[in-house]
Amino acid sequence: MSLVYVGTYAHNGGAGLYPLSRSTSGQWLVGTPYEDAQNASFGTHSRRHEITYLLDEQPHGALGAYRAAPDGWRQVARLATRGDDPCYIALNADETLLAVANYGSGSIALYRIDRATGLPIEPPAIEQHDGSGPNQERQEGPHAHCVCFRADRLYVADLGSDHIFAYAVDPVRGTLGKREIAFTGFAGSGPRHLVFHPTLPRALLVSELASTLTQLRIVEGQLIAEQTISTLPDAFAGDNLAGHLALNGAGDRVYVTNRGHDSIAVFAWANDGMVKLRQHVSSGGASPRAFVLLSEEAELLVANEEAGTVSVFDVSDDGRLSQVKTCISVPGAAFLLESPT
Repeated sequence: MSLVYVGTYAHNGGAGLYPLSRSTSGQWLVGTPYEDAQNASFGTHSRRHEITYLLDEQPHGALGAYRAAPDGWRQVARLATRGDDPCYIALNADETLLAVANYGSGSIALYRIDRATGLPIEPPAIEQHDGSGPNQERQEGPHAHCVCFRADRLYVADLGSDHIFAYAVDPVRGTLGKREIAFTGFAGSGPRHLVFHPTLPRALLVSELASTLTQLRIVEGQLIAEQTISTLPDAFAGDNLAGHLALNGAGDRVYVTNRGHDSIAVFAWANDGMVKLRQHVSSGGASPRAFVLLSEEAELLVANEEAGTVSVFDVSDDGRLSQVKTCISVPGAAFLLESPT
């Protein structure tokens, strides 16, 4: 039986972290929410420590550490993220470091992980960004939106300054080196979400305000733009914010959400680095904020934030999506996390 957790926003009616279980007959069922995990906007799981880390996206952000128990979840730690509106979290490859992007304050926090307990060690290393962009409503200052580890570096997509920053990381001391600019987007583009290819020296960036997908080549830690394409159909002329970005396990299919057009864009990513559009499919609800790919089940689940629903799609062998096959009511749906068990 499959199990997915849905993080929800309290201001949209969410009551915590909701379990979605798929029965042997294939029907998705919504369970009782875990109320101690409020406003879970993003999270990640450590298989090394069997701990799930979830952000609480309140104005003064918090990071919760949770363990699964036979009768439900248990919160084993809660820490301040030392910034406002945390929205993204990531572990390094050996799960000894954990980074948080604080969107509201435009800062990042880097914690060492206790090797015995798996809990974050305080105080974290804090780095405050600066800079702004031409969009005065969204880029009045820095807004760290995504953190990604690659080798001995930490990359941060900053929506407010139109940059991707990079830091050298000391994995033993849990410290960050001097901030460098690894990539500069065009003015007003709003870098939101960065992912690295699983095997090739390439990366992809979704820019929220421009609704673009940029393919990047990695050269000595710098990110060089090779291609930028729209996440939208050519004929669409309305307002849109690009959202979540993910790859399939093979790294040859790319999925991006569009909030406004309310769709999922599917791209093919060839070994030469070029990205080609394959499909747009309706998300089945307003403002698709995040999704999760279930590879074994060949399904994709999307959290439609404004609709308060989770849409379910089949994924074909070539990566294309079916039309919505079912839509599940989950108030405040904002984030999806596949169960580690």
